[in-house]
Amino acid sequence: MNEIEITPAGARAGYEPPVGDGAAAEDPDPEETREWLESFDAVLQRAGRQRSRYLMGRLFRHARMRRSVPDEPLTTDFVNTIPPEEEPPVPGDEQVEWRIRRIIRWNAAVMVHRANKRFPGLGGHLASYASTASLYEVGFNHFFRGRDGGAAGDQIFFQGHAAPGIYARAFLEGRVSEAQMEHFRREAQGTGLSSYPHPRLMPDFWELPTVSMGLGPIAAIYQARFNRYLQARGVADTSGSRVWAFVGDGETDEPEALGSLSIAAREGLDNLTFVVNCNLQRLDGPVRGNGKIIQELEAVFRGAGWNVIKVIWSRRWDPLLARDTHGLLVKRMNEVCDGDFQKYATEPGSYTRSHFFGADPRLLELVADLSDADIRRLRRGGHDMRKIYAAYKAAVEHRGRPTVILAHTVKGWALGEGFEARNVTHQMKKLDLEELRAFRDRLELPIPDDKLEDAPYFHPGPDSPEARYVQERRRALGGFVPRRRVSIQAPLVLPGDELYAELFAGQSGERGRPRSDGGAERPNAKAGGGVSTTMAFVRLLAKLLAHKGIGKRIVPIIPDEARTFGMDALFRQVGIYSSVGQLYEPVDKAMLLYYRETKDGQLLEEGITEAGSVASFTAAATAYAAHSQQMIPFYMFYSMFGFQRTGDQLWALGDARGRGFLMGCTAGRTTLNGEGLQHQDGHSQILASTVPSVVAYDPAFAYEIALIVQEGLRRMVGQGDDVTYYITLQNENYPMPPMPPGSREGVLRGLYLYRAAASRDRLSVELFGSGSILNEVLRAQQILADLGVMADVWSVPSYLELRRDALACERHDRLHPGGPEREPWIARALAGRSGPFVAASDWMKIVPEQIARWIPGRYVVLGTDGFGMSDTREDLRRHFEVDAESIAIAAMDALRRDGKIPVERVDEAIRKLGYDRDKPDPSER
Repeated sequence: MNEIEITPAGARAGYEPPVGDGAAAEDPDPEETREWLESFDAVLQRAGRQRSRYLMGRLFRHARMRRSVPDEPLTTDFVNTIPPEEEPPVPGDEQVEWRIRRIIRWNAAVMVHRANKRFPGLGGHLASYASTASLYEVGFNHFFRGRDGGAAGDQIFFQGHAAPGIYARAFLEGRVSEAQMEHFRREAQGTGLSSYPHPRLMPDFWELPTVSMGLGPIAAIYQARFNRYLQARGVADTSGSRVWAFVGDGETDEPEALGSLSIAAREGLDNLTFVVNCNLQRLDGPVRGNGKIIQELEAVFRGAGWNVIKVIWSRRWDPLLARDTHGLLVKRMNEVCDGDFQKYATEPGSYTRSHFFGADPRLLELVADLSDADIRRLRRGGHDMRKIYAAYKAAVEHRGRPTVILAHTVKGWALGEGFEARNVTHQMKKLDLEELRAFRDRLELPIPDDKLEDAPYFHPGPDSPEARYVQERRRALGGFVPRRRVSIQAPLVLPGDELYAELFAGQSGERGRPRSDGGAERPNAKAGGGVSTTMAFVRLLAKLLAHKGIGKRIVPIIPDEARTFGMDALFRQVGIYSSVGQLYEPVDKAMLLYYRETKDGQLLEEGITEAGSVASFTAAATAYAAHSQQMIPFYMFYSMFGFQRTGDQLWALGDARGRGFLMGCTAGRTTLNGEGLQHQDGHSQILASTVPSVVAYDPAFAYEIALIVQEGLRRMVGQGDDVTYYITLQNENYPMPPMPPGSREGVLRGLYLYRAAASRDRLSVELFGSGSILNEVLRAQQILADLGVMADVWSVPSYLELRRDALACERHDRLHPGGPEREPWIARALAGRSGPFVAASDWMKIVPEQIARWIPGRYVVLGTDGFGMSDTREDLRRHFEVDAESIAIAAMDALRRDGKIPVERVDEAIRKLGYDRDKPDPSER
């Protein structure tokens, strides 16, 4: 074993304890302390760090048993975690890589500069990539693995603002043309480069959208976990796949960024590496001007159980630290706040000499042989490829825990004095001529002065050493990254109509007792009556899971609500995934449906985390691209806590071209009656409509659910459409009728005639209903018949689909004047009907109002605008005016407004129905 050259602490003249050991004056027995330290140093010198770490671990365990562990901080000194003598040699050609970084830096900067010079205000980011260039390049040249030849490959969550640098590398690799570079942030014509990592816009390039701040880290954690899930279930060999997440230090203020760190440690995700670019700056100023963000993050990650590697200082600091026999330099590094470090980065070496080293005469003596220029070159570690390589190598070799690398960098590094570490750096999009000249000179690029005005791109040529080097390195590592390829290894065989036959035939079921927790009502043989749409879906899901063609590929995801939704049968049927299995005997082991965890479990029971559940859903929904494996996720959740709580993630899911089913359970503002306003959802259908790739439905009956799921599987799995289905489900029990003949197309298109009036005459209306409120519409049909008015009842599973279809037809006709016009489904279905039309739903009025201008007559909309509240369903529906009586009165008044009946008939109906015409407006409570 190689000996480590150290001087025993006790042998140093004037030795001072390092920061964290306590002041020497407080030591009651300095001689005993000295002996302990000398013993430790002797072991370190004789046996090395591995042995000394083992002894310290044993000592701490022993101290814990004696309850004598000191209260120590979770932070270490503000120095590199890996000492110089433990750094491995860096493979490859450091000089060539140095030139490559300079070429990429130039092209990344001038791409943004040229775009904003020609199109002011186009935007872009110069400074973020400048701070991370070395971090990325070490990864590209030595660590990031591609998927050529069937390899698993890595998933890399690139920091969104660094996109220009990734394009610049692809330009050097020959994957991005100069024409594309010229169209940075100009994508409307289909040839440009997207502002950030957007798979929706660049489906062959980007894999993972990350620019929504804070979403990359949580997505990376659950991606790494899902990779293990695929391995455990025998779906794909992901043992060679690593997840990398590049995160900004300012981004860690987002709750999603750090909120799920513990699950990564708990799951032992040593296939996960975070790289936090600590350039100490947010968008407008310092991240922790009065503190130290790296030390703060070290405590957070270490406390969460992560392996922490700090890359603080470049190799130029190593000789100074080696000569720091008193520990004064480390002490000074520990005490200086980030705001001062930012100041040092903007000032000449003389300022740093005076203000940093000048704090102690002995520190000034330490740098007496350095010029001011030398001090200016004392760089941060995030710009030193040797330090970065050592950290990355240690991270990929670490076992049992995820690793975070905290890299100290300068925002705007190498861009010049006007950019580096300035508070305004984030908003700077262009360089003036002098800045371009200084930038060119600093990078030593052969660009003539007379060309600088145009800020040309620089490519050394396809046969240059630099171009050949990047090509060779990527070949050795399995191909180019980022690259998104869809190559399904084994297409799935979808079930036919026979699997859905039970739901098509209808289900009378048995009425269940109400759940005190607001969940799905369980079948009760004594009560009789029906089932909820939630329970109808559960029956369908059980059949899908048992199907030989796709059952293994279904990923049920539930955020600790399986029993609430009546889905606890899944515990026994497919088991709950656990990386360690079940190490305990559950309290309900004697029950048929006990809580069963297993290493190859299929159900992802995520706990109370909608954000984590959506992250898992995203990983499963994009597995067809990331791993060439078609997975079919079904995420079941309280509808109120879906698009409202995790809307940003669901938007990113659309960007990622995710495919799967979002099941909004316990939906409806009056159907989930007991929970109150923070649980009662009357607006998720509107929120879902804002995501272009979401296909949203609110089915009323089991056969509608079956048809929608069948069609979703056909589109997403069979046809490969990059869409996500959102289906809202209710917890109210009622009989499920058989599917009416000829209704299939109408269900999927969004509107069909469910029950026609017994006869039709001058007094007739058209009633629309969806979800549980369709039952109120059917009851209103009977009330109106008693009042002498005939009504047709229409089921409207999707107002959104009706609207999209009508808008598409309008656009076609507008762009093809004089040609055959397209008829929207709503016009075809309602042909020959003049109304009036009354729509009622358990949603805000704006949901049915989406189709208002295509209705061929008076259109009256009833909905649940206002806050929810707790009460019986009957009273809530009367309160929100969506019960049968309210629907009937609305229909009578619409007839009056059309001049078909006198006002007296409406008054008579109100009195006959016992309706309080002076009740408060529900939208104002």
